[in-house]
Amino acid sequence: MSSSTHSQDSADGVVLGSKSQVAQEFDGHEPVISVSQVTKCYHTYQKPIHRLWQSFNSNKKYYQEFWALKGIDLEVKKGETVGIVGKNGSGKSTLLQIIAGILQPTSGEFETRGRISALLELGAGFNPEFTGMENARLNASIMGLTRDEFHQKLPDIVDFCGLGDFLHRPVKTYSSGMFVRLAFAVAINMNPDILIVDEALAVGDVRFQRKCFRRLEQLKEQGVSILFVTHSTESVLKYCDRAIMLDEGELKMTGSPKQVVQAYLEMMFDSDVVVDQPVAIEAGDYAVDFDPTIDNCTTQPTYNANEHRWGDARAKICHYQVLQNGAITNGLVQRGDQIKIRASVLFEHDIDDLIYGITVKMNDGNQIYGTNSRLKGNLKPSQRAGDLISIEFSLTLNLLAGDYFISLGVAQDHQVKDNVAIDRRYDMIHLHVSETQEAFGVVDLEGDLNIIEHSTGQRDVL
Repeated sequence: MSSSTHSQDSADGVVLGSKSQVAQEFDGHEPVISVSQVTKCYHTYQKPIHRLWQSFNSNKKYYQEFWALKGIDLEVKKGETVGIVGKNGSGKSTLLQIIAGILQPTSGEFETRGRISALLELGAGFNPEFTGMENARLNASIMGLTRDEFHQKLPDIVDFCGLGDFLHRPVKTYSSGMFVRLAFAVAINMNPDILIVDEALAVGDVRFQRKCFRRLEQLKEQGVSILFVTHSTESVLKYCDRAIMLDEGELKMTGSPKQVVQAYLEMMFDSDVVVDQPVAIEAGDYAVDFDPTIDNCTTQPTYNANEHRWGDARAKICHYQVLQNGAITNGLVQRGDQIKIRASVLFEHDIDDLIYGITVKMNDGNQIYGTNSRLKGNLKPSQRAGDLISIEFSLTLNLLAGDYFISLGVAQDHQVKDNVAIDRRYDMIHLHVSETQEAFGVVDLEGDLNIIEHSTGQRDVL
């Protein structure tokens, strides 16, 4: 198994470590990727001439420093799939390029064990004048495959990418989707120990994406470590063992996919509003049988104490009820039940451009349904401080047996962020759909099966 160790001193910019081959197997518990205090600094110049002046005068700085990475520590185990999330410009792609050996860090060390196959920027590593076949052969050679090994892999590459005669045409004639097909087919067939994917699958068509993720699952079962950047939180929840979140070059969080995705969404839709002192509310002003100034949700039989609640609290979801076919439920429901969720929201500030939403998730965090008042366009968009309103969501539970979690939220429309969170209560409601015998999966499509026999006449028996 090959191993590469790299380090760099930020004081003089000289590479201290170099690649070395280690002909020994490593323990499966030993990390295949180790990153220690890695930083990356870019020099930006206001004018092109400043770059030339800098080359002649090292005693004066004609540039500004941009730190893309700031002291990153990361380990990835053999066979582990790790997703990286973060806003644009947070350093995700820079980190992957350093691990892949394309960039050198400004300081810090990183070590990789095994063959790395990387699918980074669209078309990276391809010569646009070469044909798809020539580029595939070139990439295989760079990865260390012999001519015989490449020809053994070629049928799999051709079959997976599905480009047909386009394989013999210059890649400069390819669409972005064709680029991805070829690049992914080559990357996964290089016998990698580590596979790195940087958002490249986002430009592929839906069917090809599904094909790619099926192959990623197969590689994972074979012990391949996978590190990929994506903005798709659903992919992180479904395919990753662990996730990390970067923000402005710093590693903000590492943990379970669900925890990291929640933190990422909270960061993306957090409010910039400075909240003043709330208006005093008298509970007796409302014709309700609960005190709206306290959280009554926790007393409901369907309440999930492990909910994740966040927002700027300018309004609060203070009460809810779940009705199953017209009666309050304890959370044990049946497939096909009519469910109504009535929630009360108390406003402590004047708020315009309101959005009320609901999401239904499986127990692994994957969303199976969601809607909101902005999509429906049928609710009052503004409320004043002191208002207490009720909203009602109606659902038909066409769900098969399992545990499901319902999130409720109040948000404010935002031109830049899309929306900002006011009170979001993720996974607040827990429902259990009872056992189903005649079907499996998640959604009840009310399928049926019939066997139709066609008479072909009497057969002679010899």
